[in-house]
Amino acid sequence: MAGKAAFVLDFVERRSSINSIEVGYYLKAVEDLYSMQFGFKDIKMFFLRPNISVILNLIGLHYCVIWLCVPIEDVIEALIDCKISEREVCVQWWKLGRWFSGFRLRDELHSRSVLLADLATLKDEEVLSVLKRGAIHEVLRVRISAVKSTLTSWTCQTA
Repeated sequence: MAGKAAFVLDFVERRSSINSIEVGYYLKAVEDLYSMQFGFKDIKMFFLRPNISVILNLIGLHYCVIWLCVPIEDVIEALIDCKISEREVCVQWWKLGRWFSGFRLRDELHSRSVLLADLATLKDEEVLSVLKRGAIHEVLRVRISAVKSTLTSWTCQTA
């Protein structure tokens, strides 16, 4: 399993740019975990560690909650035991502008900063649904990144 985990870790690192990843690569990494038949213990060992990127933590969390259907209590316990429950990610998505009186309005940028523990407890269902489905229908682009301490127009605000 260590070799398989290294493959996924390397894939994500190669597709990441400045601590962010596009949703297509993110979802491919999650699907790779499924095709390689990772179990909950494997995810805890390789993806729920504090010394790796929070994006990799999120990939492991997403896989456990959505694909493995691990009970929420077990996932929360694993996040706390691994000391990553308070790590934060930023999910940004661009939605196609809607039509209003014959005119198309501007595209909308949505940006959410969320703790891994909150995603595990399904508190922010909108972010989870965006992560699950990716860039389809009215959503043009989705980017996942680590929350930065310095704020710019392209980073999530920590409020």
